[in-house]
Amino acid sequence: MDTLSHLLSLYPVRTALDVRCRFDAPWVLDHQGAPHGVAPYHLIVHGEALYDGMPLQTGDIIVFPHGAAHRLHIGDPAQATPPHAAPGLLRFESNQGDGPQTDILCGEFHFGADGSDGLLAALPAVLVVRTAGRSEAQSLRHLMRMLQEEAEMPRAGSEAIIRQLASALFALLMRTWLEQALSVPGLFGVLAERRLQPAINSMLAAPEKPWTLEALAEAGHMSRATFARLFKQAANATPAEVLTQLRMARAARLLDQGRAAGQVGEAVGYQSEAAFNRAFKRQYGVGPGAYRKRAA
Repeated sequence: MDTLSHLLSLYPVRTALDVRCRFDAPWVLDHQGAPHGVAPYHLIVHGEALYDGMPLQTGDIIVFPHGAAHRLHIGDPAQATPPHAAPGLLRFESNQGDGPQTDILCGEFHFGADGSDGLLAALPAVLVVRTAGRSEAQSLRHLMRMLQEEAEMPRAGSEAIIRQLASALFALLMRTWLEQALSVPGLFGVLAERRLQPAINSMLAAPEKPWTLEALAEAGHMSRATFARLFKQAANATPAEVLTQLRMARAARLLDQGRAAGQVGEAVGYQSEAAFNRAFKRQYGVGPGAYRKRAA
């Protein structure tokens, strides 16, 4: 399994796509803040939009990983006619403007209630990916087009097709973001740094091993000092801190499956169940037993 796929398997994300907008300028789309773990997103499938002075065009995707309230618009918001909604496969919102048209698909990424904090911490407040004319975004652009076609011209099976297509959206978005971003924060910063990939691959493949700084540096053919400096610079965390984060994410997935705390602790590298319980509670605020009961 490749590094990004392995990482995303530790942090399950559910994608919902539920609104299709067709606005004629001037228009405004206000979005209230979302709860923790819910990240609203907007696919600009045709036309233009503005967010906080940032221009968005056909093929752009904007995500708010931490659920911040936001406004998209074109023209003077004070002159925009209010949108009205109509039911359908996706709720359809439109207005009565007389200017250029913008089509937007809107939805939410839902992160695991407890286990995805590490992933969310590695994402910026606003994430923008552009697909127009970019070869690395070709698959993402095709996915957007397919979602648009199924939403605008529903046929037999469209609801299931949209659900399945949307489930691939987050992984494609993350891959394209990593390839486009000049700098990537946190956990994703390790994935973006080619020289660190052997080390993070090793930790993901076998989090239960007692990894040392020397062993991880050797995997990347670097000195201990160079590896530690590069890792800290990329992840803003030490290798030991990232290893603990990956171990706890793996533990949460195993607990979700109903595994006993003692078995899970051993599976992620803890010889003492008490030590595992302490580490898990520091990460999630509850012990593994309480977490498993809540998941059940």
